[in-house]
Amino acid sequence: MPEPHERLQKARREAGYEDAAAAAEALGIPQPTYFAHENGSRGISRSARRYADFFRVSLEWLLTGKGQPRRSLADEQRGQPRTVHLVGYVGAGAETHFFQHDAPLDEVIAPEGASEATVAVEIRGESLGTFFDRWLVFYDDVRRPVTTDMIGKLCVVGLQDGRILIKKIQRSRTRGLFHLLSQTEAPILDASLEWAAKVKSMVPR
Repeated sequence: MPEPHERLQKARREAGYEDAAAAAEALGIPQPTYFAHENGSRGISRSARRYADFFRVSLEWLLTGKGQPRRSLADEQRGQPRTVHLVGYVGAGAETHFFQHDAPLDEVIAPEGASEATVAVEIRGESLGTFFDRWLVFYDDVRRPVTTDMIGKLCVVGLQDGRILIKKIQRSRTRGLFHLLSQTEAPILDASLEWAAKVKSMVPR
């Protein structure tokens, strides 16, 4: 009988993700963590609910192989509000408060138009203004590298030094680098970005 990690591979492929790296990026989790779950070197029990929700498969099937892989329509429409994963806390200033775990930190109500890839982070700090402290920020379309349509947009950005921030992206004169702007903090100049995603929506928590 296939093992949970083999069912995870099957779920990922049938959800349209050709490789594990693409799935990890869409899920917003470190690639080594997801790779370990797919190759069986690490158990998936702590993250099974997240994977089942994301790939739209039955949790029971993913963990045990019993039942039908696909969730029934009744399961999808049981009246519970749709949720997405809270994957971290971010700074809007120069300092970050980001924590990435194998399992999501919490579940929050999904915004209108959320996709299977949508996740949330919570702002910690006041550089977008005191009004936005503890607001939820939703995003899903992660770009590596940063694309031109993100210039001038408010984005969740991952810096090469490991910081995860919420900033407006501006071009630098140095190719491949960017200036990062916020309302009340000094700009971060000539930053090297690993990835970025446009902010999809923001709501108070």
